[in-house]
Amino acid sequence: MSNYDDNNIFAKILRGEIPAIKVYEDEKTLAFMDIMPQAKGHTLVIPKAKAVTLLDLPADDASYTIQIVQKVAQAIKQALEVEGIVLMQLSGEAAGQTVPHVHFHLIPSSVHDLGKHSSKMGDMTEIQAISEQIKAHIR
Repeated sequence: MSNYDDNNIFAKILRGEIPAIKVYEDEKTLAFMDIMPQAKGHTLVIPKAKAVTLLDLPADDASYTIQIVQKVAQAIKQALEVEGIVLMQLSGEAAGQTVPHVHFHLIPSSVHDLGKHSSKMGDMTEIQAISEQIKAHIR
């Protein structure tokens, strides 16, 4: 297992030290808006378990988290009336992982339309409004 850094940004979000625009939370997972989105509605789903990569995540947590990924993806699809959602999970720096806490990207888009991850903050008012739309569709 990789060494987990309790000071990574997602750990700080989980502890409430850094704000996040949340769309779903339960005892094992958190889903929140990416504030540097690749597309409108770009959402992240993370397990609360301390794991750097997917390979570090215990199987039970991985199984549960993917169920929440499905739930949030369905809500995004309904809320934003999109046909496709790109699911990305980057494990390790060599794969492009920039935050050392396992996470899943849900990006309403086509893989052909995606560019690089944004390097600037998105419009927070718009991101908040989109999060409310998604939350309304989570069952």
